[in-house]
Amino acid sequence: MKLIATATALALACLAGTAAAQDASLTANYGEIRLNAGFTPDPYTVNVQAGGSLNGGNLPGSCTGFIAAAPDFEVTYSAGSFPLVFRTSSSADTTLIINGPDGRWYCDDDSYGDGDAEVRFNRPQSGTYDVWVGTFGSEGTAPARLIITETP
Repeated sequence: MKLIATATALALACLAGTAAAQDASLTANYGEIRLNAGFTPDPYTVNVQAGGSLNGGNLPGSCTGFIAAAPDFEVTYSAGSFPLVFRTSSSADTTLIINGPDGRWYCDDDSYGDGDAEVRFNRPQSGTYDVWVGTFGSEGTAPARLIITETP
């Protein structure tokens, strides 16, 4: 009986930890779009609330920032010969965390300058890009703009 109670407690602890993590399978908070190489208008922009209560630093790689459980935006992209670039613009210090079509995590803080982030795919893959816009340094949210472009 003690073994069953221990196993049940362990299973519940694992489920609780999973529920509190980011989840690319959740519906994006601010919508989704399908874009083909050469899309117009370029740039495509989306207003979001950056941030959340989850620490993006718990992800693989050099991710940073606080994010929501669900992606902020989802892009399904049909690649061509152009680069695909994601940027943030905000008065707050923002970060980008992207789960790419290959299942890998791509992250940035400040590459676009002045506290804004940029993740560039020089040879993007076709598929779904789940995008989180995070806030650097503290939990909470801030207004931000997600910019998607093929112009470097």
